[in-house]
Amino acid sequence: MSDVDAAREYAPDDDHAFPDERLNEILPYLLDDPEVTTLLEAQNVNAVTRKGYNDHGPKHISIVRNRALQLYDLLKRGGCEFNGAVQQGLGEADEAVIIAFAATLHDIGHIVHRDEHAYYSIPLASDILDRLLPQFYDTANAVRVKAETLHAILCHHTEETPLTKEAGVIRVADALDMERGRSRIPYEKGGRGINTLSSQAITDVHLREGDGVPVQVEIEMVNAAGVYQVDNLLKAKLSESMLEDEIRIVAVNTKSDDSTLVERIEL
Repeated sequence: MSDVDAAREYAPDDDHAFPDERLNEILPYLLDDPEVTTLLEAQNVNAVTRKGYNDHGPKHISIVRNRALQLYDLLKRGGCEFNGAVQQGLGEADEAVIIAFAATLHDIGHIVHRDEHAYYSIPLASDILDRLLPQFYDTANAVRVKAETLHAILCHHTEETPLTKEAGVIRVADALDMERGRSRIPYEKGGRGINTLSSQAITDVHLREGDGVPVQVEIEMVNAAGVYQVDNLLKAKLSESMLEDEIRIVAVNTKSDDSTLVERIEL
């Protein structure tokens, strides 16, 4: 499956379709852009090679983008109203564009430094948006899409509070890349930090329609270390995301004979 196909892997069925024609038009240009693809590869050098953190490269970005779009689909399907694009005078079709751009570019500041990378992502993403958006928008609307995208990029950092639900989607989706594959690189290099070990404990993450809420996130884990990912990292991202009342988090122990692990955690 190509990245373009994967990015729309979670598109809703016809009964719940939202206007994503604009995203379908723009996304191939973003995913195939040589500068963007090189940045996504380069951003892993500081994060993984030099600092020993979990993967922050192209695979991480692909997962975050896919889950952000899936999360957006489910929220829209559940009647959630987004405020970022509409408050800028943009259309509903621009919501998914903002989310896709922000998800793709949120970590590029790693090429400067892992520390405070969200702030370095802003000028780098700004240059890319200035180059790509005028191909699809007039000047005024390009500025508006850029503004909302940069806000969402900045607010994936837990130190900054999202003011839009588009930004909240990016914030939560960033934390939903938590399965074993996320920690593959540092684990194989001998890394045994809590981020690495907790990622190794989580086997699957599923997003579904919830009972009484638009989205239920189901997390399967086989080791007590996985609780750290759920209770410390994901919980922190969900907090003040503007989506706390729209998303239920359920983590379950799939290794029921492990008495050291709680059988179920629900946020």
